[in-house]
Amino acid sequence: RSGDVNIAYQVIGDAPLDLVFVMGWVSHLEYFWREPRCAAFLSRLASFARLILIDKRGTGLSDRVGELPSLEQRMDDVRAVMDAAGSKRAALFGISEGAGMAMMFAATFPERTQALMLFGAFAKREWSEDYPWAPTPAERRKFFNAIEREWGGPIGIEEIAPSRAQDPAFRNWWAAYQRRSASPAAALALAHMNTSIDTRS
Repeated sequence: RSGDVNIAYQVIGDAPLDLVFVMGWVSHLEYFWREPRCAAFLSRLASFARLILIDKRGTGLSDRVGELPSLEQRMDDVRAVMDAAGSKRAALFGISEGAGMAMMFAATFPERTQALMLFGAFAKREWSEDYPWAPTPAERRKFFNAIEREWGGPIGIEEIAPSRAQDPAFRNWWAAYQRRSASPAAALALAHMNTSIDTRS
């Protein structure tokens, strides 16, 4: 529990190194294992680390929440999971929005952070003059519109997994993974929250 919210987590492996894996936007820590390539990836991580998987609040097997969670709340959920798993210090591996959480955790709890690994990371999610390589507001609106119109299909697969984008089995898994991870309204709300992320300070 993190405050009054139940956070789902899973621990695999028993190596001396603790590795907290924080997925991006939406996640479902059980259904992720259904895709053979993803399962192989997690199994490799668990071969050299005690792997701690987490579904962020509002996604997957964790509690749904009435209010849109802040990045600070979701980051503190990582601390709660580490406490529950008996992890005093861990390496954090953050993907996409999960990278922002991992960066904030490392800055807030340096004594509990052994290493920081980031993939598909961003410090700020939306374009500004001092951060010109992020998506523009129009590009983010296009993504929001896709969620509103196409939730239930494989949204974003061409950008996230272009080599598998035409694989029917992978497309079906990715669409089901998203549906299991969040409701349409929750997915849209989380996408809006992610757009406000700015970890530069």
